[in-house]
Amino acid sequence: MYEYKYVETTLGGFFSSATHRELIDEHSKDGWRLVQVLPTHYNGHGKPTKYEIIFERVVQS
Repeated sequence: MYEYKYVETTLGGFFSSATHRELIDEHSKDGWRLVQVLPTHYNGHGKPTKYEIIFERVVQS
């Protein structure tokens, strides 16, 4: 059985930098494995502005 964690992030912008690599590295140290990245919000031009990073790990009994 697996447990899942959902982390919302952005890929940066004009005045901010992306933090997705740091988030993935941070969670992988705790045993989480990257499953998928999904766009969750879009701007008026159809470009994704927010993303959800989905992690999983085996449930320890």
